[in-house]
Amino acid sequence: MHYHIDTIPVWDAVKLEGECPLCALRRRNELIDVDRFLGASVMEPDTRIRVNEKGFCARHQVLLYAQKNRLGHALMMHTHLRETMKKMDGALKAARNAGKKSADTPALKRMMGKNEGKDDLLEAARRIRSLSDQCILCESIEENTRRYAYTLLHLYKTDSSFRRAFAASKGVCLPDMALLMEMAGEALSGSILSEFIHDLCAAVERSLEKMEGDLEGFTLKFDYRNADKPWGDSKDALERTVNKLQSWCIGTEPNPK
Repeated sequence: MHYHIDTIPVWDAVKLEGECPLCALRRRNELIDVDRFLGASVMEPDTRIRVNEKGFCARHQVLLYAQKNRLGHALMMHTHLRETMKKMDGALKAARNAGKKSADTPALKRMMGKNEGKDDLLEAARRIRSLSDQCILCESIEENTRRYAYTLLHLYKTDSSFRRAFAASKGVCLPDMALLMEMAGEALSGSILSEFIHDLCAAVERSLEKMEGDLEGFTLKFDYRNADKPWGDSKDALERTVNKLQSWCIGTEPNPK
């Protein structure tokens, strides 16, 4: 693995004391990227080529649209649409040929399950589906997340103060826990690897146990007999639980900056 080490953002994310520092960094990068793609990069040839090729997923289309830069959004989508139409041409021809081949299949063969156009039609469908399966923003965010995950492991390995801070933290969300475990096998070894896995598991387990109690307290507050009881830490337990299990997606922004 060859990643640029950028320790300050990772340290800052851990100091937020949230449920997952990588979620905080991912969300920050997502908002930066959304703003960047609707800014000067709209007219950058390299960016436009990549946007034309891959486009954006539904979630990131929503975020782009919310920026209210209709012209920038439309310019990108116009050239992406042209590229998509070119790719559609071959898939549509293949689908029409598959439909015709299927229609020409003798009834006896169809009864025996031998529809000669079926496989071709499924392949045409796969090609069309692939046109909306890519997202340039998702790829950028994933690349940055892996870089920050590697930096987190590097800090754990080289900085004893970071090691203590991480061990005392709430850990990370479950998807990022899996990512760190996968990367730790390559970035760490020996006793450091063992200590990291121990601290990671302990932090996440501790966070989940507290969350379970908070979520139960949240549900009990809906009983009229508990109306006067204090919320404690349970008021945002639903949001924290969802975000811990799936990575941040609802509730308060994980990175207020």
